[in-house]
Amino acid sequence: MPREITGETVGEVRPVAGMHQRKAEMARQADAFVALPGGYGTLEELLEVITWAQLGIHDKPVGLLNVDGYYNSLLSFIDKAVDEGFIAPSARQIIVSAQTAHELMSKLEEYVPEHSSVASKLTWEMEQQLGYTTKSDIAR
Repeated sequence: MPREITGETVGEVRPVAGMHQRKAEMARQADAFVALPGGYGTLEELLEVITWAQLGIHDKPVGLLNVDGYYNSLLSFIDKAVDEGFIAPSARQIIVSAQTAHELMSKLEEYVPEHSSVASKLTWEMEQQLGYTTKSDIAR
């Protein structure tokens, strides 16, 4: 039994060697990132794409579909981290959230990056280290 749903309704299937390559390929192909309610894997991928935006690896919108307030605690945690100085106020703007898919899509379409990346001058050797591509290949 396959671990992932595939077929015509999903779109193009691209086999990859591992998780890092899978995430890099998704980042390369995506126009935006959207997290629906989920568990550890969802949180890991969500926080990674938020971090990539903060580091200047991409400038694509990151959305949370906050169904029935599912992500309220996470958003409160992030707001507290901003208040305590662990996250820059401008970096808080990386995350777009809404309670409905329609509202979230509208916000994602209107998204304009407002944050300053914390590492925009760094040279990334991601191809060698983690199998990621350079900023120009992932960036919007």
